[in-house]
Amino acid sequence: MRADGAVKKRTELENGVSSNEESIDALDKQLVESKITLSASEAKFDDISRKLATLEADAARGNERAEIAEKKILDIEEELRVVGQNMQTLEVGEEKTLKREEKLQVEIMDLRNKLKASDYMGEQAEMNIQRLNVRIDQTEEDLLSEKMKIKKISDELNQTFEDMLNMKC
Repeated sequence: MRADGAVKKRTELENGVSSNEESIDALDKQLVESKITLSASEAKFDDISRKLATLEADAARGNERAEIAEKKILDIEEELRVVGQNMQTLEVGEEKTLKREEKLQVEIMDLRNKLKASDYMGEQAEMNIQRLNVRIDQTEEDLLSEKMKIKKISDELNQTFEDMLNMKC
C-alpha cells in the first residue's frame, strides 16, 4: 500500500508536472503573444506619440496664427475706429462745406441780381445822358440863335443910335 501510495503520489506529481508544463507552455505562448502585443502596442504608442507631437506642434502653430490673426483683427479694428473718426470729421467738414457753398450760391445770386440792376441802371443813365446831350445841343442852338437875335437887335439899335446922332448933328 505504501507502494501504491507512492505510485499514486508519483502519478499525481507527474500529472501536476504535466499540468504545470502545459500551464508553462500556455504561459510561454501567452508571453510570446504578450510580447508581440507589447511590440505592436509600443509601435502604436510611438506612432500615436509622433502624431500627438505633430498635433501639438500644429496646435502651437495654430495658436500662434490665431494670436497673429487676433492681433491683426485688433489692428484692423483700430484702423476701422480711426477711419470712422476720419469719416465723422469728413462728414462734419462736408456739412460745413455744403453750408458755405449754399451761402456762396446765395451771394452769387445776389451779386448777379445787383449786376443786372447795375447794368439796367447804366443803360438808363446812358439813355439819360444821350437825352441830356440832345437837350444841351438844342439849348446851345437856341442860345446861339438868341445870341444872334440879340446881336442883330444890338446892331440895329446901334445903327438907330448912330442914325439919331447923325440926325441931330
